[in-house]
Amino acid sequence: MVAKESLTRRKFLIRKKQKRRKKIKKLKEKYLKAKTKEEKEKIIEKILKIAPHYPIEEILKLDESEK
Repeated sequence: MVAKESLTRRKFLIRKKQKRRKKIKKLKEKYLKAKTKEEKEKIIEKILKIAPHYPIEEILKLDESEK
């Protein structure tokens, strides 16, 4: 039986995913603290660049619930 990917590759992918999640969490917090519309748009662009399929509506709901 042959593994689909090596152990080092698997660890690399796990760390990459963890780093992406951490970065998105940081950007989400930054978005909620942002004051201007331009700042918020830039942050959303960054999130979509990191994770193109990320549900942005989730962040927008959080922003509205804080107000």
